[in-house]
Amino acid sequence: MTTTAVKITRKGQVTIPKEIREKLKSNAVYFEVEDDAVMVKPVRDAAGSLSEYAGNVKPGVSMRQMKDKAWEVAVREKTNRKSS
Repeated sequence: MTTTAVKITRKGQVTIPKEIREKLKSNAVYFEVEDDAVMVKPVRDAAGSLSEYAGNVKPGVSMRQMKDKAWEVAVREKTNRKSS
């Protein structure tokens, strides 16, 4: 188990230490909170979520909108939460 103390900025930001980022092997994370413990978990493959939209591209939908929706789906799948 790796533990490291980091400072939280006034904006609520933290820097994930390099050795932890390398272990996560992801450039996106989500947070799970249970009681007083916070787990930072990697989002493994948001790009795979794009495949469900590939055959349903609609005129006027930008790649950015598709990407944002794919991230939403990927994170929701990882956290088992419904879209708001």
